[in-house]
Amino acid sequence: MYKLALGVLVFLTLACPATAKDRLHTVKTWMYQLQDLYEPGAWAALARTGYDMLVIEPGHNFAQWPYDTATMLRVLRRKPDGGNRVLLAYIDIAEAEDYRDYWGPDWVAPRGNRPGTPDFLISEDPDGWAGNYPVAYWEPAWQHLWLGQTGIVADLARLGFDGIYLDWVEAYDDDAVRAAARVARVSPEAEMIRFVERLGAAGRAVDRRFLVVAQNAPYLLDAAPIRYAAAIDGLAVEDTWFHGQGDRDWNDPRGGDRRDRHDGAYETAARLAQIAKFRARGLPVFSVDYAMKPANVALVYHEAPRHGLVPLVTRVALSRLTGTPPPWLDSDR
Repeated sequence: MYKLALGVLVFLTLACPATAKDRLHTVKTWMYQLQDLYEPGAWAALARTGYDMLVIEPGHNFAQWPYDTATMLRVLRRKPDGGNRVLLAYIDIAEAEDYRDYWGPDWVAPRGNRPGTPDFLISEDPDGWAGNYPVAYWEPAWQHLWLGQTGIVADLARLGFDGIYLDWVEAYDDDAVRAAARVARVSPEAEMIRFVERLGAAGRAVDRRFLVVAQNAPYLLDAAPIRYAAAIDGLAVEDTWFHGQGDRDWNDPRGGDRRDRHDGAYETAARLAQIAKFRARGLPVFSVDYAMKPANVALVYHEAPRHGLVPLVTRVALSRLTGTPPPWLDSDR
């Protein structure tokens, strides 16, 4: 009886990872789609794949054309082989999006060098994404939208997401945001780390295993290595090898294969050296590069695993199931 019980215990331990981070360490393939999830057949197409993790856009809080996020999660929860996927909600934590239901009728978008209303709206998106506006993320009025029992993060946890995938963590390094931080006499690095901690706490108040994956901003780790590594469960990085211009359609050739921003601290070698610091602290790292040319796609899928990354190659529009999946993905498993 003891041996049987011990065997069952070992089986359960292996079948049910002990910590939230362990769930991410089991991910070998992932898919990232934000746009056009309202299109007929989009959920079914994702559900048929064998991806271990999906990063997807919650659509229930769109001001126009919302979709049923809870039903989408039920459709996507299980892989064709019956295993559970990790489902992460993409959220933009340092840009206000004028197509969300939190955008008030009296809000005024920033234009040029003029801030908007409310006054946490700082500037226009520097990468050209329409309807997105960097914010003073340390302001209580902005954080109130996200935190607490009635905030966006708790709502996502109750809907059934396993965690959140944080975009625009790099806001701390944006010139306009840093200028606003100087006026407010706050440290943009410290305030971003504090906000990430609070976002994670809001999710774990609903689900203690709630995950936090931060996208980009790898150099934020240097501001407070122990504290920031403890605030997140994983890192995702864009553009390690190739990037695309923002707000491009799926078939626009400018949506990938570009390397014109890879210099200085953002050269591929420098990025990989910084990313290695996260790996050294036991954090899984997911990479997404935007490329269409077969040679570039092959390069990413060859190089990324050599550096311990879990890679995806797609297009910057993020509006379809990628046509360049990892070569080791078995869609029928």
